[in-house]
Amino acid sequence: MISVSDFYKNLFGQKVYKISLDAGCTCPNRDGSKGLAGCSFCSARGSGDFTPQKNLSITEQIQIAKKLVNSKFSRKNKRLLEENPEVEIKEGKYIAYFQNFTNTYGNPRELKAKWEETLSQEGIVGLALGSRPDCLNEEMLEILAQLAEKTFIQVELGLQTENDESALYFNRCYQTSVYDQAVKALHKASKKIHVVTHLIFGLPNPDFPRGIEDKAQILKSVKRVIQAGSDGIKITVLYILKGSGLENPYKQKEFPALSQEKYFELVEEALKLMPSQMVIHRLTGDPPKNSLIAPEWVKDKKKNLNRVNQLLKIYSQK
Repeated sequence: MISVSDFYKNLFGQKVYKISLDAGCTCPNRDGSKGLAGCSFCSARGSGDFTPQKNLSITEQIQIAKKLVNSKFSRKNKRLLEENPEVEIKEGKYIAYFQNFTNTYGNPRELKAKWEETLSQEGIVGLALGSRPDCLNEEMLEILAQLAEKTFIQVELGLQTENDESALYFNRCYQTSVYDQAVKALHKASKKIHVVTHLIFGLPNPDFPRGIEDKAQILKSVKRVIQAGSDGIKITVLYILKGSGLENPYKQKEFPALSQEKYFELVEEALKLMPSQMVIHRLTGDPPKNSLIAPEWVKDKKKNLNRVNQLLKIYSQK
């Protein structure tokens, strides 16, 4: 397996930063096509809590997002130059991440125009599109394949679990077989499309003894992602947000939140299953702290990232 940082460095020759943008999309699980409430773990902004406001143009959003990234690293670059005036500071490269809601759901030509506007901006070297497996029609697949011939295209599919009963509980509104078909369809459209799958550990399911998926089920989901042929994987713990569909069931003690130790035990078991070519995009989440209810331990981002880096160091060598 390979870390996403190394994957991007190998691909682009330097560190690449992701900037979050909003294409103004909605979701079939919110607009009434399949449902109205959305997945019950999802925030009101559809996981796009850190994106610029969608009433801004794509170009304006990119300018704001770049400034946010550059402000984080300008001090670091200054220190590097002070230590070694001869060091070369490369111009920033960015992957535009359309994260919130379903970014292949909408008018394909209008979305294509927004993606092309994005790619025309200085420093943008690719697109990452958060999506659902049931939102990839033939026209959309053709557009993605065309773009993949010109630039880097990453399509992220929100599977979360392979267990259809768990998915029914959190209102996913599609069967896992649709995910398998979507991965095949993307790879058939273009082998250059980088497919990433999202999983959540600790999802509620009343059929399990503690009210959440157990180790065997979680690892079954990991194996399903590997068997499907996903190029990359994103894993996070379930966190409960204010206003989400899981807030009341959690407060009524219908299910617990995973502890930090249990979560990282599961992550370690998952890493043992990963094939050498799997790209690890994420092993911990970064929820909006002002709306987080549980688990509290995810707020310690530094500690969690250290734990992740330790695990990646161990298992990337195998």
